[in-house]
Amino acid sequence: MSLSIVLEHLYLVLAASLLSVAVGLPLGIWAYMSPKARAVILRVADLLQTIPSLALLGIIMVVLNPGKLTVITGITLYSLLPIVRNTCLGLQEVDPGVKEAARGMGMSTPYRVLMVEFPLAFPTVFTGIRIAVVNAIGTAVFAAYVGGGGLGGVITQAIRIQDLKSVLLATGVLMIIAVALDLTMGWFESRMRKSRGSLRRIWLPASAVLVIFCLLLPFGRDSTGDLLLYDGDYSETQLMHHMVKMLVEDQTGLTVTIQDQMSQVNNFKSLIGDKHSCDLMISYDGTLLTTFFHKDTPDVPEGETIYSYVSDMAHSDYGLRLLDQLGFENTYAIGVPETLAAEHGLETISDLVPIADQLVFGAEQEFFTLEGSMKYNPFVAYYGLNFKSHVPVDMGLKYSAIENGSFDAAVVYTTDGLNRKVGLKILEDDRSFFPDYNGAFLVREDVLLKYPALEGILNQLAGRIPTEQMAELTYQVDVMGRSVDDVAREFLIGAGLLQN
Repeated sequence: MSLSIVLEHLYLVLAASLLSVAVGLPLGIWAYMSPKARAVILRVADLLQTIPSLALLGIIMVVLNPGKLTVITGITLYSLLPIVRNTCLGLQEVDPGVKEAARGMGMSTPYRVLMVEFPLAFPTVFTGIRIAVVNAIGTAVFAAYVGGGGLGGVITQAIRIQDLKSVLLATGVLMIIAVALDLTMGWFESRMRKSRGSLRRIWLPASAVLVIFCLLLPFGRDSTGDLLLYDGDYSETQLMHHMVKMLVEDQTGLTVTIQDQMSQVNNFKSLIGDKHSCDLMISYDGTLLTTFFHKDTPDVPEGETIYSYVSDMAHSDYGLRLLDQLGFENTYAIGVPETLAAEHGLETISDLVPIADQLVFGAEQEFFTLEGSMKYNPFVAYYGLNFKSHVPVDMGLKYSAIENGSFDAAVVYTTDGLNRKVGLKILEDDRSFFPDYNGAFLVREDVLLKYPALEGILNQLAGRIPTEQMAELTYQVDVMGRSVDDVAREFLIGAGLLQN
């Protein structure tokens, strides 16, 4: 975790806070001045607060694309409720005698509200802003899911690889930021309550926040470079994207920028269309088939491979080129503790059938959905498995649950280094239920036309990374704690693709 990531997180919080104040104060004043509008405004603010954070960011991302703007917009909407409510409440609580005196002096309603009532109500208004800012610090963690950056990516990755030290460190930083901002704003609030409506006291905190925000602007700028990629939420994706950067920059004069973390699904969305925010990504033919193109293995014409089928579809429907296969296959697999495998002689998935009613099965929530054929119900029906129970778990917590003995069998990925860490035996898919998930680079066609040498450079990795090799690379990162850059560079040098 670097200082730049902390400052990036703080930028997201302050940008969203300033925007929520700019929107929330007028709405609160309008709600105070118009009883008819009040019910609608407060109800909408209430409803926004009830939408789950990830769902809200997902909805916004459809319109604004991935990145910091999506995160800032989402936090802004989440922060409106306390600001709008406290603005309306603060104005309602102003002494009626003061309001009457202002009317008697012939002040217009807008002038009276803004110049007399609002300064008196501002301590209460500021309490709402204070609550919104502190809440935004935690909400900004979800930026990691939509390429917004900040400390969310550090926490998500640390949970997945069970790095308690990094989780505690990132959480501690968030707590320090929250406490520091809360104490500072609390001090300003107490000073304003003593000032009895002094406008000078109101502008002081506003000016301080604006100065800090201006200092943080470099951490909110858009990424630049000849080629743009997103960092992945798994070490495998990060390794491959960093190899791209090293190879391209070593063999051409191009600059490659790796942007904030992004999930596979959101990365694909950011790759397609005229408003794309990246140029290429690592993907898998099985993922393209089932997740991105919403097809199943029966849709693949007889005699044609999944790879060739999705390659043609990617080119014709999306203007993308699927480059040569890299050699590793990160498919679904069923893992069981080595002790359990040794006790019952488990080698294949079919070997689970006689003892399935004694076992608890675990997987991510997505594996238990009804969409597509590569899911739990088709899987157990295909193999004739009748597990004692099945439990959904967040992907970041899955390996902790396995290690703690919460599951007896689980869905894992074949190249994940954590399989080795927690002592899992990968069972052979002896009846070939799961489709191929061969890794390959997915590149925009217009990018390849612009940089003709790029395809040849990336295809230098084709067939060079077998599944066992990728599992070792991810083990080095996730378990041994080595940096992605060091592991990627060491591999490229060993393969003769990069000089020392």
